[in-house]
Amino acid sequence: MKVEKKRINQLKKYHKWPGLIIALFLMYYAISGILMNHRETISGIDISRNILPKNYHYKNWNLAALRGSQIISSDSILVYGDIGIWLSDSTFQKYTDYNQGLPKGIDNRKIFDVYLSPNKNLFAATLFGLYAYNKDKRKWQKFDLNTKIDRFVSVISKEDSIIAMNRSYIFAGLDKGTATKFKKIQLKAPKGYKNKISLFETVWQIHSGEIFGLPGKLFVDFIGVISILISITGIIFFFFPKLIKYRKRKNKRISSIAKINRNSLKWHNKLGSWFLIFLIVISLTGMFLRPPLLLTIARANIPVIKFTHLDQPNAWYDDLRDIMYNETTDSFILAAYNGMYQLQSLEAIPEPYKIQPPISVMGINVFENINKHLYLIGSFSGLFLWNPQNPIIYDFISGHEYQENSSGRPFGKNAISGIITNNSQSYIVDYNQGVLNSNFSEMPQKIIKKAPISLWSLCLEIHTGRIFQFLLKDFYILIVPLSGIVSLIVIISGYLIYQRRRKNK
Repeated sequence: MKVEKKRINQLKKYHKWPGLIIALFLMYYAISGILMNHRETISGIDISRNILPKNYHYKNWNLAALRGSQIISSDSILVYGDIGIWLSDSTFQKYTDYNQGLPKGIDNRKIFDVYLSPNKNLFAATLFGLYAYNKDKRKWQKFDLNTKIDRFVSVISKEDSIIAMNRSYIFAGLDKGTATKFKKIQLKAPKGYKNKISLFETVWQIHSGEIFGLPGKLFVDFIGVISILISITGIIFFFFPKLIKYRKRKNKRISSIAKINRNSLKWHNKLGSWFLIFLIVISLTGMFLRPPLLLTIARANIPVIKFTHLDQPNAWYDDLRDIMYNETTDSFILAAYNGMYQLQSLEAIPEPYKIQPPISVMGINVFENINKHLYLIGSFSGLFLWNPQNPIIYDFISGHEYQENSSGRPFGKNAISGIITNNSQSYIVDYNQGVLNSNFSEMPQKIIKKAPISLWSLCLEIHTGRIFQFLLKDFYILIVPLSGIVSLIVIISGYLIYQRRRKNK
């Protein structure tokens, strides 16, 4: 018995104090994770950036405020990004709100592309759907396309047709503005296709529960609630025995407090034991979704897990990122999660290019045609000149030949989030620094006031630990892996203590 008691006391060291600390983390991970699992539901809720650390304040059009621009006349340009859509003049000095018709909530105004068709019709690809501008009503009007993934990323044209793309499908129709009738097109599997998916995406969907669709997400939400209950009951059992002893010394009643304490321990043990495996899986997968452990799985691909949400008949499900039509070659170029592909027509089999430009795992943000064979490719890896027929790729900002990043970091020196163009000049936009050109206009206060942070985005910052960057600098990236390790130690040690005590009884 003495040996057994000694083992239990040793396990307590790994459970008691670390458990008290990690309980607070588990609660905020659980709450933020539950909210993140229902982005569209909370898309209308915004939070003022003024109450957040300064690195969340807009300055010089940073934080993906600007992604791109669309010239609509000689002195009118639409600029767009995470701030929505704004009408500016050719010098980018005056700005007018152009978000009429888009739902309230800054998440609903997350714009990936704005396109003016040859017929002078405006289209917008947004996080939650495809829109066309109604000229008579002077507001944006959403297309009812009945899609599981509403995230549209690109709009282009070919001859008299409009071609829009979300993360899984192509939508094509005759260019008639708000009256356009779109046909959904599923692209054929690419040449050499193997039914594999990124390990990162697999781990992400396991962590969120999406791997089993909505039921899976709701179950993970339930595990989040269980985590909160385990944390609260653990905190109660940590402090209440001391409170009971204190009240005994003061000759005060302890019956109600003692009952709460017993019930807290009872449910703390039962919930931890019943849902042990799920708590371990959630903790373990979460650790690999952030650096530095993310680097170990970022580029790995694995076979799709059968009978899950990932097992899709569409080879491009949630994989498409951008599309371009090259009139000179009469062909399309697809930008996908796994690289760039040539597409002779929308019915043809896409073929991967042998020469691939460097693109961050976060996805492509700039895709511009310079001439017949030369393209400007921008992402968080940097900005590059890419010719599919030339093995040499150039860093656009430095002008030097691109040297492959050997450090394994997913980001380059410049995290390119967009490019803005008027009739005479292009302006490069960095996610952290904002517009790199010094002669660009300052970000007006009226735009800053109308561009809060969405509740979902704030939850993401909390969930990933980035919210603490202003205190910990670059060391904030250790919050997720360290809290994951401590969580596993606390969960497993707590279970062992519970089982040993049951065995002894």
